[in-house]
Amino acid sequence: MWFLMLGVLGALLKYLEIGPVAQWSWWVVLIPFALALAWWAWADWSGYTKRKVIERENARKQARIDRQRSNLGLLSSKSNRSKRR
Repeated sequence: MWFLMLGVLGALLKYLEIGPVAQWSWWVVLIPFALALAWWAWADWSGYTKRKVIERENARKQARIDRQRSNLGLLSSKSNRSKRR
């Protein structure tokens, strides 16, 4: 995401001819877009994206369970686990 924002900013500065970016070659300005594409390809290929989605879903699920237990007046799930052992 950072590469994409950097690329948009660089392209905008180059197009509007603002600052030192106006003197740079278009190839230099467009490099962040290529880096963003490479990052997304690697993240999808390696499973990084899927792992992050699963981690967010698990965190939301645990937060929902904790909130429901709290609303029912029960102890949190972590303290229940340690007392059961």
